This record gives sequence, C-alpha cells and structure tokens, in this order.
Amino acid sequence: MTAPHDDHIEATNEAPEPVEPEAPRLELRDPLPPVVDTPEQLQDTCERIAAGTGPIALDAERASGYRYSQRAYLIQIRREGSGTHLVDPIAFDSLVPLDTAFDGNEWILHAATQDLMCLAEVGLYPEKLFDTELAGRLLNLPRVGLAALVEHYLGLSLAKEFSAADWSTRPLPEPWLVYAALDVEVLVELRDLIDADLQKAGKREWAAEEFESLLLFQGPPERKEPWRRTSGIHKARGRRALGIVREIWETRDRIAESRDTTPGRVLPDASILELATSPPQDVSALKSMRIMRNRGPRRFVSEWFDAIERGLALDEIKLPTTNQRTDGPPPPRAWADKNPEAADRLGRSREAVTAIAEANDLPPENLISPQLVRNLAWEPPAEVTLESVSAILRDQGAREWQIGLVADALSDALSPASG
Repeated sequence: MTAPHDDHIEATNEAPEPVEPEAPRLELRDPLPPVVDTPEQLQDTCERIAAGTGPIALDAERASGYRYSQRAYLIQIRREGSGTHLVDPIAFDSLVPLDTAFDGNEWILHAATQDLMCLAEVGLYPEKLFDTELAGRLLNLPRVGLAALVEHYLGLSLAKEFSAADWSTRPLPEPWLVYAALDVEVLVELRDLIDADLQKAGKREWAAEEFESLLLFQGPPERKEPWRRTSGIHKARGRRALGIVREIWETRDRIAESRDTTPGRVLPDASILELATSPPQDVSALKSMRIMRNRGPRRFVSEWFDAIERGLALDEIKLPTTNQRTDGPPPPRAWADKNPEAADRLGRSREAVTAIAEANDLPPENLISPQLVRNLAWEPPAEVTLESVSAILRDQGAREWQIGLVADALSDALSPASG
C-alpha cells in the first residue's frame, strides 16, 4: 500500500515568513502650534519665519471632495529656527506678508503641481523650489508618495488617514491639525537626503531644470469639452442623448460653482446618465424618479427638467459629435487604420524612448512626455533632422536635458529611412 503524501503536513510545519516590523510612527518634535487666524498672529508668524534659516517646507490642504473650488483651507509651513506654523488662509484677504517673509528662499513641496495654484491664489509665489515627489520620480524610486519617501529615507511611517477630509470644516479637529503639521515635519531633512541621491546619480542638473519649469506652472490645460468626462458616458447612445448629458452637466456645474460644493454632491454622474437615456416627459414624471428621492437633486428639479428640454430641442447641427473633438492626433489604437506610417513611427519612437529610459534609470514618462512623442510621430517635421526635432520638442515644453537625451534617437525613429 502506497504511503499517503505528507506534503501538506510538511508545509504547515514550516516556520512562518518573518513579518517586517512596522516602522515607528513619525511624531511632532514640538508641541502642536495654534492655528494662525488673526492679523497679530500672522505678523508674529512672518517675523519668526523671516528669522529662520534655510529652505521653507510648505504644504496645503484643500477640500476637493466637498468643495467646487480648489482653494487652500490650511497652509503648513516649517523652517529651521522657526518651527511649524499652521495658517488659516480663509481668515485673511491675502497672505502677501508671508510671501515677503519667505524673501525668495527655496520652497520645498511634495507634488508641487497640486498646491502651486491654491498658494498663488492667496499671494504666495515661489522663486525657487524643490519638489520631493518629482525628484523621487527622477531617481526612479518604486513609490514616490510622501509616506513612502519618509519610510524609505528616514525609516518612519507617516499616516495619511485625513488626506481626503473636509478641510473647510471649522474649527479643525486637533487630530487633523497634527496630521497636517506632520506633512512638513521632515520635509527639510527629506529634501537634503533626496538631493544627495540626485547628486550621486548625476541627475541634479536635470532636477534643477524640472524645478525651474514648475515656476511657470499655470495649472492643467483647460479641457475643451469637460462634460465628456461624465462617468459612464458610453451608455449615452447617440448625439441626442449626448446633448442632454451636456445640458445637464453644464447646469449642474453652474449650481455647484454657485454653492461651492463638489458637482457630484449636487447630482451624481449616474443620475445624469439616467436622465439622458430615459428623459421624463414632464416635471411630475421627473419628481417620481428614484434618483429624485434624495433632497440634494430634488431641490433643483426644475433646473434638471429645463436642461432636459433644452437638450431635446437642440437642432441636429448643434448636437455634439459622438467622438470628442481634439486638435491633437487621434488615440494611438486608431493609427494603424488611419495612418499606418504614423503608427510605425510611433512604434519605433516608443522603443527608442524605452531604451533610453532604461539606460538612464528613468520612468519613460519623465524622460519625455508621451504626448510629445505622439505629436511628433503623427506629424513629424517636413525635414527630419536633429535640429528640427529638437526645435519641436523645445517649442512644446521639453526641457534641455530631455532634448539632449532623446532628440537624436527620435530623429532616427522618425526618419523615412528607418521604415
């Protein structure tokens, strides 16, 4: 008789995998400072910051999931010799005195593009900056969130439990304020450690060009037809249904802006689609729909019905097209049918970019914007040369270090001889 296999028994007797001990939590080194919300407190804060030394760590908290605007509802500042300051920007018409106190010193931000616009809104403009997230990307670190960088460089864990909180709440709860203060607690130390790695990797000059370009950041480009981002819009079959989606979306956006609340709280995207695909015949039918049972959407029932009627009454020529209009090239998946030569150029260009990125230990998207590569592949210069390709890249926002790395290889990939 064959003995039974004891593989399962052996497996269960094996020693368990060692569990990595959780990194110790980052804690405040100083007592939690009071929120600065009076002119006297602001003046004292400015004096203390001006008396500090070195770069200035900054962060801002918004209420994106709750408010229409992207304004800052709390600004955190830390500087050596000055300590941490929590400033309530809602309490002031402007924070220009803070900008004066900064006196052109370097700002340290994490994911600068998320905060630069709301800081500019209150009168704060950097003259020099260091972005720890962007620097982490240039170092090709596997994770570049603030908590991941703090653990990687300092061996400390940073909780992010209040990142999606409603920061327009007043008064702000103390645990939220501790969380906010911790976001700038070690930014100066983190900046110095990351900067040292950039120097070792020979990427400090690249980073300097990237940081310099951020000083000109004016926010993401405005979308031509933002209503097309309605979740589930593929369910709106035909141009008439799309026209109704557009009318309801624009109505909702106006209401949300006037009430400074996030549009989804006025009317969810799913409800827009339901109204567009099964438009009610009259106000009474609209009121009886399940989606109107909630007080939020129901209070604007007449506005929704007016929007539906406008969509139904649109002349055929004024209805939106089924595809989004764009000035750039079409989605790459359509290139093989529409322009096989461009598809071949794009394939060669992507291979070249990937090879250069691997050789320089960079994410391909940080080596060069994928959109720039698509633009070049779709419509290359009439005469493909190193100079003409470099000029187009430069004109479309590529930095000099990027052009120096990719222009020659892209010139070869775009050349007719390459095919």
